[in-house]
Amino acid sequence: MDESTFVSIFGSVYEHSSWVAEAVWRHRPFATLDGLHAAMDGIVQGAGQSRQMTLIKAHPELAGRLAGSGQLTAESRAEQAQAGLGSLSENLTKRMLELNDCYQKKFGFPFIICARLNNVATILQAMEDRLTNSGETEFTAALREISKIARLRLADIIV
Repeated sequence: MDESTFVSIFGSVYEHSSWVAEAVWRHRPFATLDGLHAAMDGIVQGAGQSRQMTLIKAHPELAGRLAGSGQLTAESRAEQAQAGLGSLSENLTKRMLELNDCYQKKFGFPFIICARLNNVATILQAMEDRLTNSGETEFTAALREISKIARLRLADIIV
């Protein structure tokens, strides 16, 4: 597969960060989905803190303003809907927005969790629990969750 086709297919695995697919293309071929994921994850881990922060900030808030205005990527929209975030009551939407704001103010980036592996209740609990963490802990947690999201997105493409 040539580079432009590869990036076209895999560029959305990391939210608004096709640079990961561009970088990993040079390491092909990949024998397995897990091998491709490990290579992509290695690109992210080796990218340096500044580029990692840009990747983290490329993610939307859960049930946030972009979701309310219909501006999520197709992948994020589907993932949030699968977790039940697309049909929240007014009270739960308000609570989610409050937690998003608190998290953003404390850490300077959006709360990230692999929505497809969670539901509304576990996401809200995680938001509350993780607000007590340090910035370093949350930076690491965000990258770990992004890796989970990427793995599921790869499986959607390949399987």
